[in-house]
Amino acid sequence: MKSEVYEKVKEFKKKYPMTLTWWRLKKHCRVIDDHLNPDEKVTYACAGQKNDRALDIFQTCVVVVTNKRLLIGSKRVTWGYFLNSITPDLFNDLKVAMGIIWGKIEIDTVKEVVNLSNLDRKSLDEIETKITTFMIREKKKYGHGNKKS
Repeated sequence: MKSEVYEKVKEFKKKYPMTLTWWRLKKHCRVIDDHLNPDEKVTYACAGQKNDRALDIFQTCVVVVTNKRLLIGSKRVTWGYFLNSITPDLFNDLKVAMGIIWGKIEIDTVKEVVNLSNLDRKSLDEIETKITTFMIREKKKYGHGNKKS
């Protein structure tokens, strides 16, 4: 069975080849696949480095937007993995920074800040649009911003 996440990441890499991601993309996608709930549908996937340093290129991760949450997964080299799950109620803000060669995205949540770096400059608009559109739409379901004083 081919991974839907891996296919979407391959599309992203083909569309934005300047994004720095190293080997093991299939393994990173597998982490996400293992944690998708049966009722979740993948709407968008991309890859990047989960750090805020341009010269640190060995922390590749896969970022997936589903119909319920944002997932960031990374398989460790030896054993184990890392997985972040950001639900709309925990999402605060998203910041985009464009550099000379690459760009980065900072996702601010209630508990932490997640940095995605070494992204192709051309991909920044697409990633920002996919994540914020989903979060804004889903936050409305939680009732955020609808309170009147």
